[in-house]
Amino acid sequence: MTGAFQRTTLILTAYFGLAGILVSADDLNCLKEEERAADGLYVRLQHDAYTALDRRLDVFEALKSADDIRDYQGRLRAFFVEQLGGFPERSPLNAQTVRTIDADGYRIENVLFESRPKHHVTANLYLPDGPGPFPGVIVSSGHSRTGKTADYNQRFGIAMARNGMAALCFDPIGQGERSQILNADGGPQFPGTTTEHYLVGVGSILVGRNTAGYRAWDAMRAIDYLVSRPEIDSKRIGMTGCSGGGTMTSYVMALDDRVACAAPACYLTTMRRLIETLGPQDAEQNIFGQIAFGLDHPDYVLLRAPKPTLISSTTGDFFDIRGAWDNYRQAKRTYGQLGFPERVDLVEVEGKHGVQPQNLASITQWMRRWLLDRDEVIPIAELRTRPPEELLCTKSGQVLRLPGERSVFDLNAEYELELAGRRQALWKAESPKTMIEKVRETAGIRPLAQHAPPTWKDLGRIQRPSYHIDKLVLHTDSGVPLPALTFHPKSPQDEAYLYLHDDGKLGDSEAGGTIEKLVDDGYAVVSVDLSGQGETGSGKRDQLLGDAKTYYLAYLLGKSLTGLRTEDALAAAHFVAYYQKPKNSPRRVHLVGVGQTGIVALHAAALRPELFASVTLRNTPHEWASTVKRPIPAGLLDGTIHGALKVYDLPDLVRVIGAERVRFEN
Repeated sequence: MTGAFQRTTLILTAYFGLAGILVSADDLNCLKEEERAADGLYVRLQHDAYTALDRRLDVFEALKSADDIRDYQGRLRAFFVEQLGGFPERSPLNAQTVRTIDADGYRIENVLFESRPKHHVTANLYLPDGPGPFPGVIVSSGHSRTGKTADYNQRFGIAMARNGMAALCFDPIGQGERSQILNADGGPQFPGTTTEHYLVGVGSILVGRNTAGYRAWDAMRAIDYLVSRPEIDSKRIGMTGCSGGGTMTSYVMALDDRVACAAPACYLTTMRRLIETLGPQDAEQNIFGQIAFGLDHPDYVLLRAPKPTLISSTTGDFFDIRGAWDNYRQAKRTYGQLGFPERVDLVEVEGKHGVQPQNLASITQWMRRWLLDRDEVIPIAELRTRPPEELLCTKSGQVLRLPGERSVFDLNAEYELELAGRRQALWKAESPKTMIEKVRETAGIRPLAQHAPPTWKDLGRIQRPSYHIDKLVLHTDSGVPLPALTFHPKSPQDEAYLYLHDDGKLGDSEAGGTIEKLVDDGYAVVSVDLSGQGETGSGKRDQLLGDAKTYYLAYLLGKSLTGLRTEDALAAAHFVAYYQKPKNSPRRVHLVGVGQTGIVALHAAALRPELFASVTLRNTPHEWASTVKRPIPAGLLDGTIHGALKVYDLPDLVRVIGAERVRFEN
């Protein structure tokens, strides 16, 4: 053995485990149980969220005048619209009534209209008998598979019609007759309702849109349809809905000034209480960067002040009732500052999540008070609903089976084609250095000069027949520890691998696995739990949606998991390349990324191409553009970055790294 090779071996041995303390051969954990509970990514994001929400409260407390409030409303509304991706120009509704049902004191029209060209909305219009014009109330469905035909949605429509108001209840995307993903039989692919909303969200995020943008626009077009009817008084428009319908009511009442009276049910609380209890919910209930910017649940009410608004809640709702009352307190104070404290109220009814009979009666009374100028107690009544099939608007039961119908996946794909041309022009016009800075900013990665080198702690050694594994923890300035394993051959080469995997440091680490094959070839391999993986993960990652709760908590803070994990990967690469090596002569590092973590590897190598000798990507998407087109983008949420396709796609990163150094497998 030459002296140089001996010195290299000694350095690597020191680098990959000084202590050499033998530990249990089947224990590859690096953190104590209490450390995993305290230092996981989700917990760290919670703390960041609470800090941001405290800042937002300070801003709220500083609102002292009507001018302050108007400035606040304008700033938040502009942010809200931008984060939704903006709204398109209005196109013809091409509305048609396909059936009319005569009922007791009212009639129901089964209606079709287009919120966008060849993108149909199915709805039921409940019209009272008589000449009109009547106030009109938009009813936004909650997360029911049957959408507008669900019993509670029918009861909303019946209650309004029997009390002198028209009501239009429509199907959201992914529900009722508007499933965006059909199975081979032409029915909904997924029995749940939020699943489609999440999957729609994957492509929407990449092009800088949001599931909520599509849903809110449908609701605004529903108002357009309602006010187009001669039976409706366009100056007297209300909106209500429960659960997911409460979400949409909250959004649209904040964004559309035509909503004169609103009553969101079983949704409004505060972000703090939501994060402390349920955690982030489905795709449309999370607006990119809203917590960081200072847009909280109470702001949906404040943005419309002083227009009449009723917060309808239940005591046992999983949308926390204490948060609902805190929301109401902020609203009551703001409405009082504007001189109209009577225009906001809260009703709390005993019961669990859903429209309890008294909630419905109170909402109906609220609508009559502000839309009909009649403030009379509405008694609880038993309302008989109809079989769902009577209320369908299409022959097949699904709009996607209409000729030429466009799904939200189609709409996102069309927009991506437009963005592709812009990206190409941008990369031609700007220097690679400028574009990499844009990539870094879009992904939410801090400037490289701000990255401090990691520190590390050795935690013992596991012996395998032909090599050993050293356990260690890397510490960076993110506050989230990075548990890691070093697979160390007896005679290592003077190059090493950094191995990133969706399953963290345990991915491909089994005896006889891919990592062991690299070790058998003489390479030391470092595998690591990036933030939110393995020991710092929530344990709630699934094949279809990934770790949606952690993803969306970061999303609410204006962060991406890819961006956070790229910083981790760069720290781990620094550890591999520079430990006990001169600054001007780092160790050659081969980077492997498996699954969505391969996207992290691409970002790390594009930001520091000089650090990596090669990049191998396994089961990693070659591009995001094709992800947008996929009707079931299973497991792809974790790797998305909001608005990335406005600036770059993954092949752009490959070109920066050098195509000859990047290999895709499988």
